Amino acid sequence: MSEAAAVVRASRPNFLILAPLCAGLGFAVVWQQGQEPALLHTLLIFLGAILAHASVNLLNEYDDFRSGLDMITRRTPFSGGSGALPDAPSAARRVLIAGAGTLSLVIAIGLYFLWLRGLPMLVLGAAGIVLVVTYTRWITRSPIICLLAPGIGFGPVMVLGSVLALGGKLDTPALLAALVALLLVSELLLINQIPDAEADRQVGRRHLVITLGPQKAARLVTLLLLASYVALFLGAILAALPVGALIALAPLPLALWIGWRLPNSLNHPGELNRVLGINVAVLLATLALLAIGLSL
Repeated sequence: MSEAAAVVRASRPNFLILAPLCAGLGFAVVWQQGQEPALLHTLLIFLGAILAHASVNLLNEYDDFRSGLDMITRRTPFSGGSGALPDAPSAARRVLIAGAGTLSLVIAIGLYFLWLRGLPMLVLGAAGIVLVVTYTRWITRSPIICLLAPGIGFGPVMVLGSVLALGGKLDTPALLAALVALLLVSELLLINQIPDAEADRQVGRRHLVITLGPQKAARLVTLLLLASYVALFLGAILAALPVGALIALAPLPLALWIGWRLPNSLNHPGELNRVLGINVAVLLATLALLAIGLSL
């Protein structure tokens, strides 16, 4: 594998759809508020979201290779990293440079919106940068922060940051959309840590799968997943969300299936991979349907 191909693979392009979906939630909220965001600003928001997600992935891949985690983890299609650097160790420096470069572009976009929209962008932007830089080396050592950090990054930071950057206001639909993203993304990272727990323990990580054990972590996964649908349902019923947002409840039967199957699949890698795959589909479908429902 060439070094350039290793850099692309280390960015985990298959997973970068999550960022534009969260930015899309922000766009949908602004549209629902009756505004028509400028095309340039919309493109910059989606570009910045993708670059931020790529930066997290690249820096995570570099740190996991440097710590030796990549050499002992059991990779699945949904966890354990891309395997790019173990296959092309000479690309490590380029991956680090790419991670720093994409983060620099995100900062440049953020500075533009800071100039355009003012101080509120600084708070969310600074929080996002801190999460990107500190996630692998420090946040993964604190179980509760490790649980919440990904959700905060893709929820409040990305969704609300998009709303503000596009000239919207932080109303109840915006806050609920950010909450749903927070719950779903935190759940996604938690469930994907299950296959990695033993390898993570060996390099000093302390997330909730390690501290609680897989069975209790599986119950927490179910709680977070179902809480996102409760927030959606209550938001629509109480008129805090437009009634069209109820279409985001369509994946709920599969979410219930995940909660039922996950505890029994923990010791069966093939079945666990199936659950992980369906969980990704449920998350992406829910966010996409919520964005559509808000836009109707």
